Amino acid sequence: MPKADDELLRSLLKEKKERADREPGNKLRFAVVGAGNGGLAMAGHLGLMGFPVALYNRSDDKLAGVRWHGGIQVSGEVEGFGKVAVATSDMQEVLSGADLIMVATPSTAHRELATLMAAHLEDGQSVVLNPGRTGGALEFRKVLKDLGCTARIVLAESQTFIYASRATSRFEAKIFKIKQGLAVSTLPSFWTPDLLDLLDQAFPQFKAGGNVLATSLENIGAVFHPALTLLNAGWIEETRGDFEYYLQGITPSVAAVLERVDEERLAVARALGVRSVSAREWLYLSYGSSGDNLYEAIRDTNAYAGIRAPRDIAHRYIFEDVPMSLVPLASIGNMLGVATGVIDLIVDLASVMHHIDYRAIGRNVHSIGLAGLDLRAIHALVSGSDEPETRQEI
Repeated sequence: MPKADDELLRSLLKEKKERADREPGNKLRFAVVGAGNGGLAMAGHLGLMGFPVALYNRSDDKLAGVRWHGGIQVSGEVEGFGKVAVATSDMQEVLSGADLIMVATPSTAHRELATLMAAHLEDGQSVVLNPGRTGGALEFRKVLKDLGCTARIVLAESQTFIYASRATSRFEAKIFKIKQGLAVSTLPSFWTPDLLDLLDQAFPQFKAGGNVLATSLENIGAVFHPALTLLNAGWIEETRGDFEYYLQGITPSVAAVLERVDEERLAVARALGVRSVSAREWLYLSYGSSGDNLYEAIRDTNAYAGIRAPRDIAHRYIFEDVPMSLVPLASIGNMLGVATGVIDLIVDLASVMHHIDYRAIGRNVHSIGLAGLDLRAIHALVSGSDEPETRQEI
């Protein structure tokens, strides 16, 4: 983005924050994209906090309950009725006048959503992918760029979703937990403080991530979900998921596979020059779980008690986490000369079981705009420091 555009965008962001600080009744306007488990919870909570909210969903019929009731009933960690000003399947309508656009859909929808948004984004808006999975913001940026979008926006992704939540009806959501210390990073990363100034108005839980490489590679779901589901496929299909997913599904042998997936993820991170915590460290930081290996740490995680397995393997742990997490990890690893044999094996197993070529439909270094870039160019891209025009072969 040219320097003059940077200055204009910064002034627009500053104006939004000053408006909200100066006029408490004139709050930031949110657009929530997606009316599923996460989107209903986020839109309802924002409405409950008094923010003007517009809710978008591609399938208009899913919005009928919200329209009829005028909002969303929220239960769990927060309780009450959150008003929703607009519920629409019209992307132009939901984006018009929004300050913050919170994308709360599975990452498999990001490409389509970027395509739909490209013509309607406005200068000064911020788009946050909740979460980006692996390479989400990079992919979103490339789609916008390829479509010639000229809006001066801030684009960001979170490391994971802020809520543990479920939609209990078309206008009700239960929030089991609001996560704390949730990393978010912009693309490029120098916009992160400006975004946090705005997000803090509603979500002080967000903190600065290093850059979108860090938020993408701290995608711990890539380690736990696909391999665990596939290795328990027989048990899942026989019992319809009637067992404890983590505490019974992860035996020492299964944990050994998860550890290898994690080691390969960390190797890709190191090759990119990114420090990322191991899955075992993440369990300690998130839940205080300890153990000499991943299996012992999982057994020490009380939060996993009672969590049942998926009812079948046609689940987002496969159809989202494989193409949007494991496939890009393997693609980046291949570009950087990092072996990802176990990740490749999991991708192959998922493709066979689902009769889908997940490599063909998943993210890769081409779709996220990293193909052919050397490390210096990659870090220039994510940091915003003199983005190179020419590509250098790795």
